[in-house]
Amino acid sequence: MATGSEEAKLELFLQWLKVNGAELRGCKIKYCDSSKGFGIFSSNDVPDGVLLVVPLDLAITPMRVLEDPLIGSECRSMFEEGEVDDRFLIMLFLTVEHLRKNSSWKAYLDMLPTEFGNPLWFTDDELLELKGTTLHRATELQKKNLKSLFDEKVKKLADKLLALDGNPEREVRFEDFLWANSIFWTRALNIPLPSSYVFPRIEQEQGINIPNASTSHVSTQTLVNTENGKSLEINNSGDHVSGVEPTSREGETVWVEGLVPGIDFCNHDLKPATTWEVDGTGSTTGIPFSMYLLSSGTVQNEKEISISYGNKGNEELLYLYGFVIKDNPDDYLMVHYPVEAISDVPFSEAKLQLLEARRGELRCLLRRSLLKNGFFPESTFLGGTSDKDTAGRDFHYSWSGDRKMPSYVNKLIFPEEFLTALRTIAMKENELYQVSSLLEELVGPGKDRQPSDAEVRTAIWEACGDSGALQMLVDLLHMKMMELEEGSGTEESDAELLKKAHKEIPDNQKRCSTKNSSVDCTLMSRRRWDIIVYRHGQKQLTRLFIREAEHALHLALSEGTI
Repeated sequence: MATGSEEAKLELFLQWLKVNGAELRGCKIKYCDSSKGFGIFSSNDVPDGVLLVVPLDLAITPMRVLEDPLIGSECRSMFEEGEVDDRFLIMLFLTVEHLRKNSSWKAYLDMLPTEFGNPLWFTDDELLELKGTTLHRATELQKKNLKSLFDEKVKKLADKLLALDGNPEREVRFEDFLWANSIFWTRALNIPLPSSYVFPRIEQEQGINIPNASTSHVSTQTLVNTENGKSLEINNSGDHVSGVEPTSREGETVWVEGLVPGIDFCNHDLKPATTWEVDGTGSTTGIPFSMYLLSSGTVQNEKEISISYGNKGNEELLYLYGFVIKDNPDDYLMVHYPVEAISDVPFSEAKLQLLEARRGELRCLLRRSLLKNGFFPESTFLGGTSDKDTAGRDFHYSWSGDRKMPSYVNKLIFPEEFLTALRTIAMKENELYQVSSLLEELVGPGKDRQPSDAEVRTAIWEACGDSGALQMLVDLLHMKMMELEEGSGTEESDAELLKKAHKEIPDNQKRCSTKNSSVDCTLMSRRRWDIIVYRHGQKQLTRLFIREAEHALHLALSEGTI
């Protein structure tokens, strides 16, 4: 339930939206809980399905920052000198505006969360729970990079911009920039804008009478609250520009990242009944250059309205947004061969040259959806998005006649580009020479052309077969499992923790609701539950892909495709 403070913030924000031209036509914004914060809920049926309309003048984009009356000029100089890029501009803007007492964005900024569930905000103990996962290493590196960026650039620039507004109440801290970074990555959308909106001056010079929408300023009127307030891929699928006719002219639609107040309070759902779209002409909403929420059907009254953040695995969801989905159908496992280890294999120099020439893939995403086409398909893995990364071999079996098409070819689910890289690394001396000979024979004595990637892949398979690559893949997966278990125990131990635990929101603030004292009720914070769900999924996928790889290796050895 919302507190009085949250209700007061919401009231100011709703006034701010109205003053600046936004329209809540079939929805209302309400407080969900301390985990989700605010969300959007249906309020009444609308014939055209348009639930919420927000003018794009209200979006925080790089163009908006460069046109800001207070800091725009200074930011433009930084931008032109190459000191900042698009994303950095928005994060710097959020850092500064968050600290400005009289910011015209205060009603919106006060509505934003001050705590996050992504690993950048984990305690040391919580981060240790991720040890052995890809996310643990990525978080440590990212936090180190952000701290260096703050120390070397952000603090100086933010202090300089805040000084333009007078004496700030306090100096900029790293936590302010970390907050801005998290706000951007959890809320930014990739917005398809008409070029006439992004480059209005250019259009005007060409004689096209278009309002200079991107330079109008957000209205503050009497809504500024004088009380102190609290301070590596976004869903693009299915989103389009409404009212902008398709054209072959380059630059007709420009994709711009930005925050759209109001729209960004939509939470994620795997099967949302709502999408967001851009209305370039006003033909749908009556408001040109606006973004709107569109219902795809009848929405039940008082039901939360959600959108899709994209088909993302738990690793990406936790890293960017700070939540996970149990039994996520779009989960995946990252597997890679360390490039530094190639120097220790025989004929490493020749193999590296071959990998670099053909842009060999030394890492791959093994998506859960791949398993439905493997040797051991399970009903629990039949969900998820369609996967285009299956082997899909187009080899010609066989140049020499020595190799036959394996019986398992249609069940081998591992991406062919990755297997080709592993074959290259595992190659013996005679196989290396055979690949060279086959390719020379193919291109001819004049060498008037280079072999295609498909021809190189075919030659490598012809010389090496599958067993060397599959053995290396099995070893990599077992090493992955060892790293995961060394940090946090087995898959079974994680499953037992989840079975006994009651997910509690917010962290450490609720008691077990059961009245039966004999029930083993283990209190667990939301963050820890998310961590265990994520790492349990990683161990589960590793085990299942090990089973696939080991069975494929057994068949390759038994059929003699070595």
